[in-house]
Amino acid sequence: MSFNKMNWGVKASFRAYVEAAEGTITLSDGATSNDDGTFAFNAILGGDLVIESDGSATGAMRFQGTVTFEAHGGMLKATLTELGLEAGAEGLVLTALDTPMNTERCAIAKLGPVEVGEGGAVTLAAEITLDGMYQIADNYPPGTALDPVRLDQ
Repeated sequence: MSFNKMNWGVKASFRAYVEAAEGTITLSDGATSNDDGTFAFNAILGGDLVIESDGSATGAMRFQGTVTFEAHGGMLKATLTELGLEAGAEGLVLTALDTPMNTERCAIAKLGPVEVGEGGAVTLAAEITLDGMYQIADNYPPGTALDPVRLDQ
């Protein structure tokens, strides 16, 4: 099963907080907005991620696009770029380029369980990791539920 697009909203309450604080949510590098407020990231060719119906996964893939949250005159700034999915010993994780250094990748969310839906779409529950806490404004402790990740074929 190959995927063409990843849809993810990070966390609905975080998006609402940024907007209520008169902040901005900026999409760039190919990321787009969905009608439900989540963001769409197109797959970068060359990934080898395979997710089985039992939820097991192997391989990895990357997605193009950047989403930046900014509020409080720049005191709150979270940039998520070069998102990817990677299967490993710890299971399936959502990764991002570690900002602001942009030198290595970090796992920002642990994913699963897997739910296969209509048209082969796969939905994965997501919970923030310690690295994710540092990437996403330092407000949510590890294990906090994030918006689910949806992969479309």
